[in-house]
Amino acid sequence: MQPSTTLIYDGSFNGFLTAVFVAFDEKINVADIQRNGLGQSGLFSETETIFTHVEKAKRVWNGIRNKSHNAISQVYFAFLSETEGVENLLYDYIQKLMRTKNGKYLDYSDSTILHIAQLARKVGREKHRMEAFVRFQLTQDGIYFANIEPDFDVLPLISKHFRDRYADQQWLIYDVKRKYGIYYNLDHVEMVSLNLKDIHHNRTRKSEVFVDAEYDYQALWNDYFKSTGIKSRINPKLHTQHVPKRYWKYLSEKKEAV
Repeated sequence: MQPSTTLIYDGSFNGFLTAVFVAFDEKINVADIQRNGLGQSGLFSETETIFTHVEKAKRVWNGIRNKSHNAISQVYFAFLSETEGVENLLYDYIQKLMRTKNGKYLDYSDSTILHIAQLARKVGREKHRMEAFVRFQLTQDGIYFANIEPDFDVLPLISKHFRDRYADQQWLIYDVKRKYGIYYNLDHVEMVSLNLKDIHHNRTRKSEVFVDAEYDYQALWNDYFKSTGIKSRINPKLHTQHVPKRYWKYLSEKKEAV
């Protein structure tokens, strides 16, 4: 019987796809796929470190996409959920996908197929929320800056939305939870690592980081937000369903409520 192997990868999506390629190509009996530094080796399995290889990752990506455009979206979104053990679920999902004649007709009564679809849907909802809830503030050096703290790693998913919408402005969106950001320099978007000592929430207290006019605009926005509200129609429960309280500290119109 072939011994089982735990594959260790660097935590990137391309690294994961490379691990899938190696598992398929070498016909490895996979015991587990784990991120480097987070995994624990099993008592009865060997370990193999997988080095990211973009061409191998592309071959897996294209293979999934050729089976189903919907499947490649679900695989990527589910991976960004960062759910513990998602790599094994995705490996199982990809195996089942490759065995189908037509990837459009996956069996959603299968627990793995259903779970991946549910994870992808949750990440998709968080993506749309971030696209709606990002509030930029103009810094002294002319860059529009925003903090976010999403439940899932959605920065790679929202970059196109903001690049298309704010193509004439330099902006930076920083993920407080994961300590990295996406920066648009009027030409392209790149990922950046930051070490922020102060997380800039939308506070009533002014910060020297942002231009003074920024607070005047925020005051106008708050006044507009108050004036258009009809007190008799306020439904706090419905409002928090659409705008959960965990996002309020990053919304300029909610600074007085935080």
